[in-house]
Amino acid sequence: MNIILFESKPSFIPISDERAKHILTVLRLKQGDEFKAGIINGDGIRCRITSISDDGISVECESAGDLSSLFPLTLMLAEVRPISMRRILREAVSIGVGRIMLLISDLGEKSYASAGLYRSGEYKKILLDGAMQSGFTGVPPVDFFSSLDDAVASVDTDNRILLDNVIGVERLSHMHLSGSVTIAIGPERGWSDRERNVMLESGFSPAIIGNRILRTETAAVASAMMSLAAMDLI
Repeated sequence: MNIILFESKPSFIPISDERAKHILTVLRLKQGDEFKAGIINGDGIRCRITSISDDGISVECESAGDLSSLFPLTLMLAEVRPISMRRILREAVSIGVGRIMLLISDLGEKSYASAGLYRSGEYKKILLDGAMQSGFTGVPPVDFFSSLDDAVASVDTDNRILLDNVIGVERLSHMHLSGSVTIAIGPERGWSDRERNVMLESGFSPAIIGNRILRTETAAVASAMMSLAAMDLI
């Protein structure tokens, strides 16, 4: 992790806390050493270790400026296998995606939406892991929808892109985008014709990354980076 995130500015980190273990066993810091930390969706902070005991680590921290910024980019994703979604969520946050929308699609496996990944709250830890990888504090909201129709009704960005190898023609890498962007990425079996029509009627522009059919997790990362480049943000 490239930044250690906390819910509020810490003064003491219990030895049982995974973050304490990281500081002592991975970073191998000692009394007097400093480390980069931050408040979730808030300021970065510089922390100095004042003492280490069997109970935990005492620290003094001061603000290092706002590190919460995220990009005006929304990923609208059909539910996929939890093992794939774990990768998508982590990478999306590390890239700086500003919002994540998860929906149950016509052709996707319906049970994915009730996976332990969500019921246990594990996905929230994965979001934090992605933020700590990025070195920033921003963690985007994750919104859940029971259908593509409900998700589309919640889209409020300037640009709407339907990533689809069936009807897509324009290459995402050739687009010039400004303002905010939503990218719709389907499940393993792709979008249904009904869903394609719903998105077309709602102002989505069909596009492709290339001629090859990619895994959802690959398409999510590739399209996010291409869109940010097209928005001149990276």
